[in-house]
Amino acid sequence: WLNIQHLIQKNRLWLRSLRSLRLSQTNIAKEINYRPQGTLPFPSPELANADGLIAVGGDLSAARLIKAYQSGIFPWYSDGDPILWWTPDPRCVLFPENLKISRSLKKSIRSKGFEFQFDRAFSTVISECAAIRGGEEGTWITTEMNDAYCYLQTLGFAHSVETWQDGELVGGLYGIALGGIFFGESMFSRVTDASKGALAFLVSQLKNWHFTMIDCQVTSTHLLSLGAQEISRANFMTHLELALKLPGKPGCWKKEVIIDQ
Repeated sequence: WLNIQHLIQKNRLWLRSLRSLRLSQTNIAKEINYRPQGTLPFPSPELANADGLIAVGGDLSAARLIKAYQSGIFPWYSDGDPILWWTPDPRCVLFPENLKISRSLKKSIRSKGFEFQFDRAFSTVISECAAIRGGEEGTWITTEMNDAYCYLQTLGFAHSVETWQDGELVGGLYGIALGGIFFGESMFSRVTDASKGALAFLVSQLKNWHFTMIDCQVTSTHLLSLGAQEISRANFMTHLELALKLPGKPGCWKKEVIIDQ
């Protein structure tokens, strides 16, 4: 789940993994010994390399993406490179009951007059998350990724959480929901605390829907400060298996609760 710090950390991980495999798609495939093809299932996450790289290639079809998330795997790569599939160990997660919202953050959210909504402007949220800003070298949200997740949104699997201020979209995040787990992908903010407010609103709603976990993917100090924690891949897979058995909330999301401000 990405803010700028998270993006930098993810880029370092990606570059280290590719360098160790000599930046060659052929060598990557030999090292990982797997390329997603047809309906072939993903390999066990235990077969991932030290950085969590588990597979190379394939496509971003809805069926493959859903299967990946159900397997504890997510795609992440840059333009011009093969699709890389990851399952890091440890895994950063946020259990909804552990969210930390300080008094000052609550005051900030209240004073700015934010309004929070779901799924009103998914394509805009993902485009904002993909936008290259000062100090960043690039984005991992390629056009192919954008199109794939927008399609998942039409199917009711991908969702945006939006922060509006005076009728303008000023922050938000997006991710995938399957069963009782939300897989956070990226967030953006154009006004201070707009993305944090979106997260607080999301957690409030997920509690109401009996979701048990938010997958944050890779650790950052920003996420840890909000109550996220690292757990082992094996522990994550156990929680994932249980969460996928829950009914969840398929389809377009609508606001049902108001954040406690």
